[in-house]
Amino acid sequence: MFGRLRKRIEEVGQPPVAPSAERGRNLFEAAATYVAACAEEDHEAGAEAARWVSPEALCFGVNELACRAVIALARERDQTPQHVARTLLGLPAA
Repeated sequence: MFGRLRKRIEEVGQPPVAPSAERGRNLFEAAATYVAACAEEDHEAGAEAARWVSPEALCFGVNELACRAVIALARERDQTPQHVARTLLGLPAA
């Protein structure tokens, strides 16, 4: 996952912008925008969000978003986070 993220960020071809330079956006806003754009296959919005923070900060934000999403889905489905994560990735039950 992080390899794909880093590749997408590198494809942008522009150095990241400091968080305060672009309307004061933070890494969680960048991560939410980036992930939503990827889910909607909006490459332009994803590339823009990737410029808001450093690649490392974006990776951290995407990881935090993934953890929170898996926990929320696990609670909603009354399943374990591991089961939800494996299901979302199309992996067999452990």
